[in-house]
Amino acid sequence: MIRASFAGFTTALSALQANQKRLDITGQNLANMNTVGYTRQALQVSSVNYSNPVSHYMNGSEVVVGFGVHMDKVVQIRDPYLDIQYRNQMQKSGYNDSIQDALDRLSNVFDESQIDGIRSAFDDIQATLTAMQDLPNVRDPIYESELRIRMQALTNKLNEASREIDQAEREELAKLDGRNVNEQGSVERINDILQQIGSLNRQIKRNQIGGQQSLELMDERNVLLDELSSYIPIEVEYYKDAAHDGIKNGNAANSEIYDYDGKGNIIGRKEWPDDLRVKMVYEDANGDRQFLTLVEGTVGNGSDNYGSLDIGMLDDAGNFSKDPNGQYTQPDVNDPTNVGLIFHGTKLDWEEKPLTNTDIEFKRTYDTTDPTAPKAQISNQFPSDSGSLQGSLDMLWKDGKTDGITDVNGYEFYRNQIDNLASSFAEVMNTLNYWGNANNNVPDTNAFLLANKTDGTSAGITAANITINEEWTAGNVHIGTVANNILQKGEAYDPDANGNTNDTIKNMLEAMTATYPYSNLVLWDGSGTSKPLFDTVNLKNNSFSDYMNYTSTVLANDSYKNTNALKTNVTVLNGIQSSRDSVSGVSLDEEASNMMMYMSAYNAASRVMTTLDEALDRLISSTGVVGR
Repeated sequence: MIRASFAGFTTALSALQANQKRLDITGQNLANMNTVGYTRQALQVSSVNYSNPVSHYMNGSEVVVGFGVHMDKVVQIRDPYLDIQYRNQMQKSGYNDSIQDALDRLSNVFDESQIDGIRSAFDDIQATLTAMQDLPNVRDPIYESELRIRMQALTNKLNEASREIDQAEREELAKLDGRNVNEQGSVERINDILQQIGSLNRQIKRNQIGGQQSLELMDERNVLLDELSSYIPIEVEYYKDAAHDGIKNGNAANSEIYDYDGKGNIIGRKEWPDDLRVKMVYEDANGDRQFLTLVEGTVGNGSDNYGSLDIGMLDDAGNFSKDPNGQYTQPDVNDPTNVGLIFHGTKLDWEEKPLTNTDIEFKRTYDTTDPTAPKAQISNQFPSDSGSLQGSLDMLWKDGKTDGITDVNGYEFYRNQIDNLASSFAEVMNTLNYWGNANNNVPDTNAFLLANKTDGTSAGITAANITINEEWTAGNVHIGTVANNILQKGEAYDPDANGNTNDTIKNMLEAMTATYPYSNLVLWDGSGTSKPLFDTVNLKNNSFSDYMNYTSTVLANDSYKNTNALKTNVTVLNGIQSSRDSVSGVSLDEEASNMMMYMSAYNAASRVMTTLDEALDRLISSTGVVGR
């Protein structure tokens, strides 16, 4: 043979080994095609063409080819750009999914399409007032008792609506906190994920330094990163650690990344595995984009390379309160909106230098310098539509009313709606009855029909505490039947008019159908002038029953917009997932095609060996016979 006798065999052997390894990897892919998070693997190879031959007897003009294939390593087939897209979309889908859970809870309170709710209770009261306006019925205790029962039914439904909103808020808090409930809360799960990623970083790098690619561990880490992105907005970076990044004291340090021969020539690049960094994206109170490192490669020991998250409640000064052991005080289930989050960044930076002041607080505080209009401010928050954690905070914090945080209608918005409805109804009915029981143009402020169950007075009425005045139930308070000072707008006051005993009922009936602010009923103040009676009651130009419809419509619109956004985001997410699967997922057809291709190459390499064997046999057996 012209070349070294066994060089051809070595070339064919490398081809056999490479294709055998490819077949093994194909089998591995097929075995794991349904494994969650598995990434398709492939063999990375390079041609063995020696540029510095060892032999001193080789012809310098010889073309150096034909020395076979080298198996470099097994790699994952992934597209980093698709990973970024997928995780960004997971943030949006996680946010909308969290909001939809909350809106579905609220639908139990405000969706009256299938049940007789608060609106029907107002209709029943109006029907009873209509029957009572006939003069013989005004003083009839049976009709008054029916009116009291109807109003009691309304107060019960308002109480129940408030309790259901309380329960929805407690469930939202439990979803965040996770303590004292069966399911793991978001805070606990995020801490678990950060700890696992920090641990996996070390395992993967340790194995890669020892020559093991640890692809399955990388798959596990990628699954955790995907899940983390559904909770909070993150950015993932791959980088070389400080000892192998080629920079030292701000200057190039090639010795960190290249190997040299004895003469100082570069002979190759050092193979050193990448580290992985996870940064959380958030916005400060000014709306500026900021970052907090939650996982920093493999720096330090123990928990040095990953951060954590705490949840706690605020004290009266707006600071996170702590127990005697220095632990953040567990949120109060009876005050679920008074909650905040504290993100703790990593203890070391990428150069393993200690970090301080890495705590980022997410909390809602109030400027109480103006007690009539306290202004709320959120210290930090995530960008819009960024993860389920933001969804929970939005529903707990954003009341649709307080300055600065009106972009989302949270639980407190809907609570304010029914509180406004309860207090407005009580104010109107009580005021009309005060004047219906007036004596010498002085209203009887003890003649209220609706009370605050906490103290039995007519002050501070909300949906949670509204009830019937116990004195009305005991028969000591009745519907007013005396002439009063309440007139229609533009009507002249006649001091000699005695009025009718059903005037109060008629005024109540008119009040039931009126839209508020309302100025058609005016009060003569004894000086010859009159003033609107209920122009400060604001139901956004709705009647009592229509205000309930208005609130239900707001909820329906919120749910409709969020549902459409969720569907759109899930559709986009599925599209990105399909694109990612087409790159990283295992396809049965593609792997079967690869098996046939690799098997054909294996057979061809085997045939090369057979041919070389025949050539060698001819060389040994059939040459050198001249002259025998």
